[in-house]
Amino acid sequence: MATVELTKDNFDETVSTNGFVLIDFWASWCGPCRQFAPVFEKASEAHPDLVFAKVDTEAQQELAAAFEIRSIPTLMIIRDQVAVFAQPGALPENLLEDVIGQARALDMDEVRAKIAEAAGNGAADA
Repeated sequence: MATVELTKDNFDETVSTNGFVLIDFWASWCGPCRQFAPVFEKASEAHPDLVFAKVDTEAQQELAAAFEIRSIPTLMIIRDQVAVFAQPGALPENLLEDVIGQARALDMDEVRAKIAEAAGNGAADA
């Protein structure tokens, strides 16, 4: 599957209709972003069942701001509409594969339960 370009217009639909989305926040002027691009593209070819998407932080400043992107490249993984991974920096191929494997292995019911528990604890503290 080709890498999808995410914009504010298609972001919600892409994330809500796909259970596993990897997002590369990047900019054309960013050297590390250009270095990471072929690694990200190769992973997209190795994992055709996943959605690989890119957000050009220059063209999509609202999206970058919404996710508080302060450093690029930043890789984010969204599973079942929950951000389960976000890290700045260009990952080498082996680490990207490791992160994908860990995200695939997550028990999303457990993740949602922990989020609910944390939200409940936050409400109790308020």
